[in-house]
Amino acid sequence: MPDDQERRMPGSDKPLEAVTLGTSGLGDEALARALVTGRFRQLDTSNMYAEGRSETVIGQALKQAGGEVTIFSKADRDLATGVFDGDRVMRSWEETTSRLGVETLPIYHLHDPFTITVREAMAPGGAVPALVSLREQGLVGAIGIAVGGGTMVQDYIRTDAFDAVLTHNRYTLVDRRAEDILDLAAERNMIVFNAAPFGGGILSGSPRHAATYGYRPVSPEFAAHVERMRELCARWGIGLAAAALHFSLAEPRIHSTVVGISSKERLAALDALVDTVIPDGFWTDSASLGTPPPSPID
Repeated sequence: MPDDQERRMPGSDKPLEAVTLGTSGLGDEALARALVTGRFRQLDTSNMYAEGRSETVIGQALKQAGGEVTIFSKADRDLATGVFDGDRVMRSWEETTSRLGVETLPIYHLHDPFTITVREAMAPGGAVPALVSLREQGLVGAIGIAVGGGTMVQDYIRTDAFDAVLTHNRYTLVDRRAEDILDLAAERNMIVFNAAPFGGGILSGSPRHAATYGYRPVSPEFAAHVERMRELCARWGIGLAAAALHFSLAEPRIHSTVVGISSKERLAALDALVDTVIPDGFWTDSASLGTPPPSPID
């Protein structure tokens, strides 16, 4: 990570690390122990991941195996009713901290508030005032917005209520849909997390996701662009996954790249990807491929 890209953890002199491990599908205790004791010291989770199991096994691993890791989590709506008001944010916070066995979190995101409008979220008694209250009480160091689709991320950023933003499947080696998000965040000096640098698997070599991007079918034009990028990587003697990861790591508007980990094998493979050296000339050649065609992500 370039020196000018380094950011400090809110309320701390501890640097924010370039790689954060994503745990959306985490449910295995052995894998959780590997995550909290390994090379990468930041974990991203959420109240709703694996219906709370992700936070539970992380908390158990921290208690049993120790490990000095930083955990970011997210407030989620009531999965049964869809309610996402201020009271729900506080209950979500209590559930999360109880599972993790912590009293505070450095960053706490509002997560996929699809059941409410921005106006409802910002109103008295709404989700955002509750997050602000947690920050004012010192229970969270910063509050963030993490939304999966549409223009809602931009709408929340423009409220100027947030310190951080998390976007995913929208800024990758073959997709630039998050350009405006990154620009808006940079204007406000926000912390930026870029999740899913492999576009859901198409850039990591996953056979299961070879024809999808962000878990949606790709167009022939998009598939052809990915194949041209794959061929370019082969000519330079580097893997497509390594190039995809370092594309995010090299972007100065991004402060940490969130990589989902679903197995010990993927965790081990991440080591090699991070350590790969990408020649400067590769980026010049990749730019010559032109603007990527539209991805299937809205």
